[in-house]
Amino acid sequence: MSLFNLRRVPEPEVMDDAGEVEAYTSATGQTFLHELDNTFVEHAIGLVQGRERGRALDIGTGPGQIVLKLARRLTRWKFVGVDRAPAMIAQAEENLAAAGGEVAGRVEFQVADANRLDFPDQSFDLVLCNSVLHHFEEPRHLLSEMARLAKPGAAILLRDLRRPGRFAYALHVRWHGRHYAGAMRQLFRDSVRSSYTVPELQRMIEYSPLRGVRLFKHGSSHIGFERPIAVQ
Repeated sequence: MSLFNLRRVPEPEVMDDAGEVEAYTSATGQTFLHELDNTFVEHAIGLVQGRERGRALDIGTGPGQIVLKLARRLTRWKFVGVDRAPAMIAQAEENLAAAGGEVAGRVEFQVADANRLDFPDQSFDLVLCNSVLHHFEEPRHLLSEMARLAKPGAAILLRDLRRPGRFAYALHVRWHGRHYAGAMRQLFRDSVRSSYTVPELQRMIEYSPLRGVRLFKHGSSHIGFERPIAVQ
């Protein structure tokens, strides 16, 4: 390892501790998180531009905020959100009930392991994964499932935190974590240490069955890959 590289420190794959769920869904930093989620939602909508209807999967949906935002915008699409954490899915179900209306009829949430999802091959027109990759010690399983479940020509979008270099880490977490406090700030610091670098993500893509995806950077805090939908 180079002197300039920051060693990765893995996080647990499941965020199911009651304190973690409460910290994630508390008011602390929620305005910033909503704004960050909105940029992901806009990115996803841009990738399916021209397709009026379809079926989308959100892997690691957490409390379901991405799915619910998308369902309000893509009014002819159906959505499935999955997460390994029962507490997160319970919160997502509460949020879905609160959303009500016709959105509730197009959205479902399930407890499921992203390493082995119980859906047939080529089931979805849009496959999403937001801020989850850093929880995986072996991300190749996640990328393989995304490739398996996407229909030919389906849109794919994954975005996650970026791990900075050793000497940039302190300033990085201070600046990008300035909106958080208490437990949420510590969760953010741990997540940054557990996230991957641009070269690491590039290697994951190269060794995965994903085809036609492009690596991107979102500011200095996030990285990911994308593939637009093939408009019929």
